[in-house]
Amino acid sequence: MHACLRKSAPGAKESLKWGMPAFSYRRILVAFAAHKHHIGFYPTPSAVKAFARDLLKFATARGSIQFPLEKPLPLPLIGKITAFRVRESIEEDKKWRT
Repeated sequence: MHACLRKSAPGAKESLKWGMPAFSYRRILVAFAAHKHHIGFYPTPSAVKAFARDLLKFATARGSIQFPLEKPLPLPLIGKITAFRVRESIEEDKKWRT
């Protein structure tokens, strides 16, 4: 997962946010954490909403996605969601500059 996030958000800063590994680029893009039965992925509510059709087979909440440990991680989808967050972050910055 780390390599996928690094590839999808080149130049993003890695840090800990809320006790979880996170990637930030001007603001927090995504965070993730291992749990007993799943990997929690936290890409913000806007990303969960934007990818709702792709996430139908996963448990989701307002700003989180649960990937079961017994199944392979959907790395292409994780990469798309992370790239979406990078683009979203850049667009949000443009709004504040005008």
